[in-house]
Amino acid sequence: MGRDVRGVRKAVIRGEDAELLLAMAREVHPNEVIALLHGERKGNSITINEISLPPMSIYGEGFSSFNPYALPIDLTIVGIAHSHPSGVGRPSLEDLNNFIGYIMVILTYPYSGHADIHVFDGESKRVMLEVV
Repeated sequence: MGRDVRGVRKAVIRGEDAELLLAMAREVHPNEVIALLHGERKGNSITINEISLPPMSIYGEGFSSFNPYALPIDLTIVGIAHSHPSGVGRPSLEDLNNFIGYIMVILTYPYSGHADIHVFDGESKRVMLEVV
């Protein structure tokens, strides 16, 4: 049975990890970037404590992808982060259909600060972001 993605209200990330995600997005712009988020869920809060690149990732204009079957079994994966070079800070239907974990982080152009980081749960509801 899959994870219950409901009830997540807050995502906590260290400032240096938030900056790393934004830098990754700037580096591959105008292509999309994709990353795995590792951490833990406690109650209605997700704490992100590591970022990794999925194996065999592909970055393109308007998409980013990887083969989920190439991932090792890793119960620390709490979500996915990817960029939207278009600047749209909402998940697309395709994003939601490829949801992994509890949260999805969308990084929007110009990737200049925390206001360009948007977090959603598996039902496309906005999740509060706390940068510590």
